[in-house]
Amino acid sequence: MLTLMLTLVLAAVALLFDAHQQLDAPLGLSEPRNFDIEARSSLPKILANANEQGIFAAHRQAIYLGLLARIDGRAAAVKAGEYRVEPTMTPRSLLALWVSGKTVLHELQLIEGWRFADALKKVRESPVLTQTLAPDLDEAGLMAALGQPGKSPEGRLFPDTYRFSKGMSDVAFLRKAVAAQEQVLAEEWAGRDPNLPYDGPEQALIMASIIEKETGVAAEREQIAGVFIRRLQIGMRLQTDPTVIYGIGSSYDGNIHSRDLLTDTPYNTYTRDGLPPTPICLPGRASVHAAMHPAAGSTLYFVGKGDGSHQFSATLAEHNEAVRRYQLGGRGAAQ
Repeated sequence: MLTLMLTLVLAAVALLFDAHQQLDAPLGLSEPRNFDIEARSSLPKILANANEQGIFAAHRQAIYLGLLARIDGRAAAVKAGEYRVEPTMTPRSLLALWVSGKTVLHELQLIEGWRFADALKKVRESPVLTQTLAPDLDEAGLMAALGQPGKSPEGRLFPDTYRFSKGMSDVAFLRKAVAAQEQVLAEEWAGRDPNLPYDGPEQALIMASIIEKETGVAAEREQIAGVFIRRLQIGMRLQTDPTVIYGIGSSYDGNIHSRDLLTDTPYNTYTRDGLPPTPICLPGRASVHAAMHPAAGSTLYFVGKGDGSHQFSATLAEHNEAVRRYQLGGRGAAQ
């Protein structure tokens, strides 16, 4: 009996020693790997999946890890998600990672100046977002799903690089971008300059989208904003090509023709007074800020120099000369 008890004690000590070694030994990976834990998965299933995928260097690592999690009460604390498993990790650190919920974060970037359709296409093409929106869902249905019923989707998303866990729904992602734009707009509106010709923040967002499309050099945003603000204040039409292009829609062939400037649409600021009915793109914070803080001055015109920057003028005569210089090579007169 004594011999049997001694044998059992030695076996238990050997088992504990082996468990200690295995729990602190490296996993069976030669390179980093992502591992998914599905929602409501039991710990035995998780460990079995990890073992099948070669995460553990030996099967008993999984066994010991399961016992450890039950003993210290962490078996029910493992969180679902996608985890980055490194070769230097041990079973102990792997369990700590699963309990921490520090899942892999993926990135999706929405670019300043994109139209809403461009952003939605990017979201629909993401392999890590869960797609729940019907492919044929119209704008009204989409905005209702985003908690913005009755609003145009254009300009509603804040252009930024978003980080999120695998499995986030397309609706949740879009709502996050909508909330970010609303926050930026509210903050900038609260600190706006006095006496701006806007009925409310929505019009400022429209102006910001025009500034976004017209700006080639970041330092000119406030100057461009100043030109458009002064035009609104004196009742002069904005006459900005990006709004015309937006109104042309899918028939735009890459060039603005004389007929395009004469064809009336709700977005043709050559034929209509004031701002267009909606934004024309996704404006970034810098453009929203410029719309709220236009540069002071007397300029009412600007023309591209060909390098992304503009020549600003206060009178039509000065503007015509700038057009001759920068766009006509010194020939003819501006129309």
